[in-house]
Amino acid sequence: MNFTRRVLSLTALACAALAATGAALAQFPDKPMRIVVGAPAGGTADIVARTLSEGLAQQLGQPVMVDNKPGGAGLIGLQEVLKAPRDGHTVLVSVNGIISEIPHAMKLPVDPMKELRPVAEIARTGLLFVGGPNVPASNVKEVVAYIKANPGKVNYASYSPGTLSHTLGLEFNKLAGTDMVHVGYKGSPPALTDLIGGHVSFMFDGPATSIPMIKGGKIKVFATTAPARLSMLPDVPTFAELGYKDLTETAWMGMFVSPDVPAAAQTRLRDAVLKVLEQPAVRQRFAGMGLDMAPPASADELARSLRAASDRQAATLKAVGFKPE
Repeated sequence: MNFTRRVLSLTALACAALAATGAALAQFPDKPMRIVVGAPAGGTADIVARTLSEGLAQQLGQPVMVDNKPGGAGLIGLQEVLKAPRDGHTVLVSVNGIISEIPHAMKLPVDPMKELRPVAEIARTGLLFVGGPNVPASNVKEVVAYIKANPGKVNYASYSPGTLSHTLGLEFNKLAGTDMVHVGYKGSPPALTDLIGGHVSFMFDGPATSIPMIKGGKIKVFATTAPARLSMLPDVPTFAELGYKDLTETAWMGMFVSPDVPAAAQTRLRDAVLKVLEQPAVRQRFAGMGLDMAPPASADELARSLRAASDRQAATLKAVGFKPE
């Protein structure tokens, strides 16, 4: 009898503990939240995070602050999230490259694939293949002819070695039979400055930084790696349209947390993000930056896509003997 009472007592305690945990998670978030952005204010990730924070504050009923931690190709922001309490009140907004690209570009003290879990995709976009104003070409066919007419003399910039901006140039060389020489930069702004100045001829860059230059007539645009034409540049063809289906690539921005964050909190965050993304004003603002909304994917689907993208990136860089810095 005593044994039975003890079992019942322990069962009651366990049920009470589970109920308390459930109640706590049901109240998530119960304090102000922080979105860490591993980039400076004013950039694409920062604008996206601030737009998201406004909607999340309404959905979650708590203030949501954006905390910029630039540097280290996003590593400083990642580390800031990892050292915070893993209760879901501190999240990371970043491009998927923090997991699928950066680990192949530089040696890191942590493995982002293990330390981060995607909560939700926010927006995505293809990169733009752009050229300097003095490049004697107006389309991809003429670009290929120009490069082949100047073997070993034509270069292209990337916003960072080892990223999609770099490997897309390698893939273009392979598919088009060209030999552009890679020149790596620390970010899009300095690369675009040299592109405008004629120090480099071509670049694969994100729409948010390239579109103002294109609209201003400072650089040329030849194609996009997106699966469909961008609404901001409806006259610019996709690489797939031009016969380069293997150059269809997108970069996406998402919300990430530590895998240790309780599943219920992750679900609450995901639901809130998706509701914010349904708002017409948010969609319109993102569209103006050249960002598109993709059909919602589950966290597991996003995780699988990150692994696949990382494997492709590793294989491409290995083929040319690239070594992490």
